[in-house]
Amino acid sequence: MKRTPLYGEHTDRGGKLVPFAGWEMPIQFSGILSEVKIVRHSAGIFDVSHMGRLFISGNDAAKLLDLLTTSHIATMPSGKAKYTLICNENGGIIDDTIIYKHTNNKFLMIPNASNEETIIEWINKYANDLNYDVEINRVTTETVMIALQGPQITQILQPICSIDLLNMKPFSIIEGDILDYNSIIATTGYTGEMGVEIICNIDYGSAIWSELINLGATPCGLGARDILRIEAGLLLHGSDMNDDITPLEAGLERFVAFDKSTFCGKSIMLDQQEVGINKSLIGFKLEDKGIPRHGYKIYQNNDTIGEVTSGSYSPTLDTGIGLGYVPIEFAKEATELQIDIRGRMTKAKVAPLPFYSRKRSK
Repeated sequence: MKRTPLYGEHTDRGGKLVPFAGWEMPIQFSGILSEVKIVRHSAGIFDVSHMGRLFISGNDAAKLLDLLTTSHIATMPSGKAKYTLICNENGGIIDDTIIYKHTNNKFLMIPNASNEETIIEWINKYANDLNYDVEINRVTTETVMIALQGPQITQILQPICSIDLLNMKPFSIIEGDILDYNSIIATTGYTGEMGVEIICNIDYGSAIWSELINLGATPCGLGARDILRIEAGLLLHGSDMNDDITPLEAGLERFVAFDKSTFCGKSIMLDQQEVGINKSLIGFKLEDKGIPRHGYKIYQNNDTIGEVTSGSYSPTLDTGIGLGYVPIEFAKEATELQIDIRGRMTKAKVAPLPFYSRKRSK
């Protein structure tokens, strides 16, 4: 089991550690539900060093990333980021990722922890087959990645940061100093809140982590992060999507640039766009008390029509919420469903995503 460079910080602060994607990670510190509320109302800090960090560079880097992802990468302005999907030839989602553009020939990709090796192999396969000038520099084990999330992040981070955070727009990236240590600072996250993600050398990751906590950030675990991302309608690869699910089925068509000349899986997605899809990801809210979990069956009029892919009690909405796939005819908003929660049929309704939005909550 791998450990992040912040492992000692977590044990010292009473973090409850569990296995996750081959890593020993904190699932909670003070409590999952209280940590969710802290991120929604003030600021929480997460160790996300288990996520991959790949610098992709070379004369053909932009061209290759345009081929392997569903987004326009080559035309991105330097200093910006995009959420995108990496699909196979059948349109199945191999991984979802954020790509940051440093220069025209240098990019930073953040693959999911369990998919990092697969993505490296996928990039190398195409680079070799096409004889492209592309180099991958994996810095996952040489760096720490910290996510500071919540409405009070600017007040906490700005005193020790050389960059004017108020001038940074969402999905931006820049290099600057935190505690006089050179760091990569990106305005991204996985919680539906204002967010900054910091990548720095392992030698001073603990110093930055500790100082952010001293300045008012609360350490949070993966349990809170999972609830926050479900509330925000953000999918988890391996649960809510996989290499048998296409972006259209996952409700992610808005991240597919069909105007690109070509990309992996485009022909299959064009067919689905023309003919339609048979199944679709939905969000649902429980009408009765209960907590939906991954793997629970979804029913309609006592017939099994799908399965929950992610679910939880939402402290923000004070109800059970979840995601799952159902035949397209049952995906319409307000469609009545039942979720089998340990043998009890619990009423639910299809709900629009996201369940929670910072803009709508103001």
